[in-house]
Amino acid sequence: MTKKIKIPKRLQAVLWSADIKQLDLKKDRGYIIHQIFSYGTWNDVVWIFKTFPLQEIKHVFTTVPFKDYAAARFYFVKNYLLHLQNYKLNELRYVKNTPRDLGR
Repeated sequence: MTKKIKIPKRLQAVLWSADIKQLDLKKDRGYIIHQIFSYGTWNDVVWIFKTFPLQEIKHVFTTVPFKDYAAARFYFVKNYLLHLQNYKLNELRYVKNTPRDLGR
C-alpha cells in the first residue's frame, strides 16, 4: 500500500488560490509546480524536487505553460533548476507583464 503524500501546511501561503487539503498531487501538479516555482522559497522548491520525479517536473514545465513568472524567475527555473537552456519555450506564455506607472 502506498502512502499518500500530503502537502505541507506551510505551502498554503504559496498555493493561496486553493485549499491544500483539496489539492491532488497528480491532478493539480501543474498548478502546484508552477506556483511554487513562481512564488515559493528555496525550501518549497526543494520540496518539489523531493515530491515529483525530475522528468515529470520538466514535462509539466514545458507542456503546461503558466503565465505568472517574473522574467528572472522564469529563466532561473528553466536554465538552472531544470537545465533546459537549449529547450525553446515561448517566454510570452510564461512571463507576466508588469506595467509600471512612471509618474510622467
